[in-house]
Amino acid sequence: MTDDQDQAAPVAEGPTHAGFVALIGEPNAGKSTLLNKMVGAKVSIVTHKVQTTRARIRGVCMAGRAQIVFVDTPGLFKPRRRLDRAMVAAAWSGAADADLVVLLIEAHRGMTEGVKRILEALVERGGGRPVALAINKIDRVKAETLLALAEQMNEGYSFVRTFMISAERGHGVDDLRDWLGEQLPEGPWFYPEDQIADLPMRMIAAEITREKLTLRMHEEIPYQLTVETEQWTEREDGSARIDQIIYVAREGHKGILLGKGGETIKGISTAARVELAEFMGRPVHLFLQVKVRPNWLEESERYSEMGLDFKDGN
Repeated sequence: MTDDQDQAAPVAEGPTHAGFVALIGEPNAGKSTLLNKMVGAKVSIVTHKVQTTRARIRGVCMAGRAQIVFVDTPGLFKPRRRLDRAMVAAAWSGAADADLVVLLIEAHRGMTEGVKRILEALVERGGGRPVALAINKIDRVKAETLLALAEQMNEGYSFVRTFMISAERGHGVDDLRDWLGEQLPEGPWFYPEDQIADLPMRMIAAEITREKLTLRMHEEIPYQLTVETEQWTEREDGSARIDQIIYVAREGHKGILLGKGGETIKGISTAARVELAEFMGRPVHLFLQVKVRPNWLEESERYSEMGLDFKDGN
């Protein structure tokens, strides 16, 4: 929780509102960054790589008397592998389950072929749900370009509102959050007011380690690895011991991950441990193992660990 949230004024009494908001868009459009900015804590993996969000991660934030439960979906793209198909199915399922949908696009990329496909699919699969447009990374283009893009997008789909934002810098994010809170149906909150995510800590821990792997490995092993939290032990001194397995598809990948004298995996482990300790607010002892499983992309258990449905990959 941020200092700003700690010092926030008491919320006025009145009826409560709650609902689900799905963030959809192309890979790397900034959905995870926006989710983390809204929630005020890091609950979704954020890297410069595309297609890094695999599971539908829910982040919870308050907007006055409204509780917004965000569904951060995998980026919508043209699927090629089983994992790709399962990710895209999860994204559309998240949108179908939500009260509101926010389509996020990048200002400097504009109306790409991928965005056109999403607009076409919204007409077919949107289910009549209200869809807002959020044009992200507005600091990268001139005002006239932004206005022209907004006009072009609204000609292609009937958005209920259009927002100009910078998820990274926070510009326009409060306006979007407040508006979303106003649109949600009246009803009790789904989660305690101070809860920020409904993912088990085991999965959040695995996501944090996978982020460090993705950042460190660059193009060497982009998406052919997954991380599972095998064991979680609460220790008497208040710390936690976390044992994780990194599955890779090839023997050569294991060598790259370990690095000379184990230096690479040590660096990854240290970075993940530091962030986990900060996130949890207590000491963490992290132990990583690397195992080769050539067919992990075809194993249903791996998909369950990622919060995906194996059958969606068919």
